[in-house]
Amino acid sequence: MKFAVLFCFILFIVFQTDCAQNEQSSRKQKRKMSQRRPRKSSSSNNRSSRQFGIQQSTVTPEARLPIVDSDYSVEEKFESFLSFHGVESSYNVLPGKRGHCLVKGMTMYNKAVWSPEPCTTCLCSDGKVLCDKTVCHSQTCPYTITLEGECCPVCSDNAMYSLLSGRTLNDRTEFSGDSSEQREPTNILHKQVPHPQVEMDQVFRKVALQSEEEDEEEMKDKEHKRETPGRNKLHREGESRAERKLRPGEEERSAHQPLYHGRGEENDKENEKDAKEEEEEEEDAMRGDIFRMPSGFPIPTPSRGRPRLPSSCSLSYRTISCIYAGLTQIPPMTAPDVISLDLIGNSIMSIPEETFNGLPNLERLDLSKNNITSSGIGPEAFKFLKKLMRLNMDGNNLAHIPSELPSTLEELKINDNNLQAIEEESLSDLNQLVTLELEGNNLSEINVSPLAFKHLKNLLYLRLGKNKFRIIPQGLPASIEELYLENNQIEEITENCFNHTRKINMIVLRYNKIEESRIAPLAWINQENLESIDLSYNKLYQVPSYLPKSLLHLVLMGNQIERIPGYVFGHMEPGLEYLYLSFNRLADDGVDRVSFYGAYHSLRELFLDHNDLKSIPPGIPEMKALYFLRLNNNKIRNILPEQICNVEEDEDSTLEHLHLENNYIKTREISSYAFSCIRLYSSIVLKPQNIK
Repeated sequence: MKFAVLFCFILFIVFQTDCAQNEQSSRKQKRKMSQRRPRKSSSSNNRSSRQFGIQQSTVTPEARLPIVDSDYSVEEKFESFLSFHGVESSYNVLPGKRGHCLVKGMTMYNKAVWSPEPCTTCLCSDGKVLCDKTVCHSQTCPYTITLEGECCPVCSDNAMYSLLSGRTLNDRTEFSGDSSEQREPTNILHKQVPHPQVEMDQVFRKVALQSEEEDEEEMKDKEHKRETPGRNKLHREGESRAERKLRPGEEERSAHQPLYHGRGEENDKENEKDAKEEEEEEEDAMRGDIFRMPSGFPIPTPSRGRPRLPSSCSLSYRTISCIYAGLTQIPPMTAPDVISLDLIGNSIMSIPEETFNGLPNLERLDLSKNNITSSGIGPEAFKFLKKLMRLNMDGNNLAHIPSELPSTLEELKINDNNLQAIEEESLSDLNQLVTLELEGNNLSEINVSPLAFKHLKNLLYLRLGKNKFRIIPQGLPASIEELYLENNQIEEITENCFNHTRKINMIVLRYNKIEESRIAPLAWINQENLESIDLSYNKLYQVPSYLPKSLLHLVLMGNQIERIPGYVFGHMEPGLEYLYLSFNRLADDGVDRVSFYGAYHSLRELFLDHNDLKSIPPGIPEMKALYFLRLNNNKIRNILPEQICNVEEDEDSTLEHLHLENNYIKTREISSYAFSCIRLYSSIVLKPQNIK
């Protein structure tokens, strides 16, 4: 009894000691992990901050400006001329919604993050599109490979092999007994193993199953190979079949297969032949000068769910890409997982019915720059694409909008075609449509039905430029926010043009034939959300009156404007912020002190360059919010001390950019107080000047 109690006491002490050690080791491990975590999080934060050009106070990363990738913005970059601090602006800008970004026809809200293409991430930051590519860490191994679906390369030898099979090449070398002198370089693996064309999670699942099955087969093969030479040796020594004992492998075989005693010699010869072939195969597998995939490594084969594609097409990121592939017809495809299909720049002329039946989950289809005609499209060619949201048919030969389009469409582009008409039923089923682009066709108020846009209850963005409209199209949807009618033949704006479009925010009417006398007083003055109007390159002789009360951005470049009427901006609330009057005919007598009345407290950018001004226009010192002023390419001869800066209020000035080059100014005669309100003298451009 005492012995039992003593034994239990010893066990209790041992158990308590083990628990204490385990607890102590777990505490150490937790302490190590807690020490690692801040380092890891800070590095990830640094990476994200560098990715979007954001500096942090706690970290001092390598300084660099954000990358503004013009590929992901559009012709009209909806941002003010402010851009980055100290970076000057250009002309071809019409600011739009505050903070929103327009990317390939789609409106991205402020702080939105998206990936326009693999390994690239973009951010909408206060109206600017900032893009950056994934930063990859350098690899120390001599040979690398970039797997399908990955952005950064990985090692092609040991790392790749261990990733997929859980082994290393050293394991196989030690097993085979090869010396280092006999082995070929490890990049043979990179040359002969094709890239897996499936997602990585599927690869790992398949590899795990294959490696388990192949390991079992490998063990059986090894046992079989060990037994075969022994049997052949017994045959050569003349041991009879009756005298020798059956080995375990033979017992197993004899249980399933009968022995044919009548053909013993032939069987012996066949066994010897099989044994020699197996020995040769085993030697080939172990030789270093002949590459053979290890049994544990999965040999990539075409996936059972992978569609058969033409050689000029590719599949990645659930996208089939056949761009400029020389196709004359759409190849048959069966790929339920694919959501995007690119067929840009081919010679496709028709779309038969049932063409897309094998792509039931398609969300995006790009058929731009082909030769597709309206007669070549089957009546139900698109009908069964129940998830299609974006359809691009730019640059084809369509005369009519295709019928039976999916009701799920949110974006439809048929620019640069040969559209001859839009009937009431043409768009009747597209009540989810947000973006509609029909530029570069033969549309006019004659062949576009007033009820054509009646059913587009969610339409926000409409492009009808490069057509033949002489008036604003009738029947615009009430939901519309942005309207583009540039490069038409519009001559007037009537009172009822925008009666039902109370949400409209932007109107682009450049390159038309509009005169200020043909703009009706009540055309848009009562609009509450209209912030941007572009009337560049029309036939205006003065700044139009009766502009919208809510207007913030007014672009009037390239007209024949000679006068800015007094109080023309006085009724605006909260007030005009951006006024661009470049390339006009403004002279000194066309601008007076009351011309900018109502905008003194709000105007941030004023462009008066490329006009006929001989002096600084009055009212500049009263503009308390002015940030950017252009007066270059005029006929200005001198600058008086208080024409730009108010000496008494220098500290409150916001002016940071001033252009006065290409005038007739004698720079040595400029007063030292002329630019006293400008904080950075480097932002004042005075050279070159013209010589009389």
